Amino acid sequence: MPKVKIPRKSTTIDMTAMCDVAFLLLSFFILATKQKPPEVLTVSPPASVSAKAAPEKSILITLTKDGKVFLMLGDDTKKADILNNINAAKSLNLSPAELAKWNKAPFIGLPFNQIKSSLSIAREIPANQLPGIPTDSTNNEMVDWMRSITNVYAGTDQRKLQEMLLIKGDNDALYPAFKRVKDALKKNEIFKFRIVTSGEGIPAGSELYLKGNK
Repeated sequence: MPKVKIPRKSTTIDMTAMCDVAFLLLSFFILATKQKPPEVLTVSPPASVSAKAAPEKSILITLTKDGKVFLMLGDDTKKADILNNINAAKSLNLSPAELAKWNKAPFIGLPFNQIKSSLSIAREIPANQLPGIPTDSTNNEMVDWMRSITNVYAGTDQRKLQEMLLIKGDNDALYPAFKRVKDALKKNEIFKFRIVTSGEGIPAGSELYLKGNK
């Protein structure tokens, strides 16, 4: 008995549903991706051979070459609590609306006595026009900021706080300015922190080079 031949038909695939899924996934990744936070000012940190990545949520202290100090509170889960703490501790008398606006600011670079007036300004003041947080010997306000930070993180693993603390200083910044920032941490019993550097290759023949090639 002869075999029955099944007639061949062209196959048509409807790609509409697959395209919809692809665009939905693309939209999800675009909306869910967290962008790198903007830097306060461009600084040129010293170079090092360390390649350890900085944590995504970090507390960044930026020191410019002319000695200005800025603070960025990268942990959004704690930022509002830190601002509330410093508002109460320093009697800044900020209203809930002013605190909400302050919470949206990407960085802090003003002395306490100028914060309330700055929040009444509609436009954001560029970082290069800010005086920075005072850190001189008679008025080191970084001590108060670090106290509020440690108050908010009290009861948590302090090693995580130490890993989050980053200092990024310009290579031309003078050591006394860095020392005043370090003293602010020391007065709050913070003795470990990370220094942000620009990466460079390991010098050939050095101890670290030989250790990595064993």
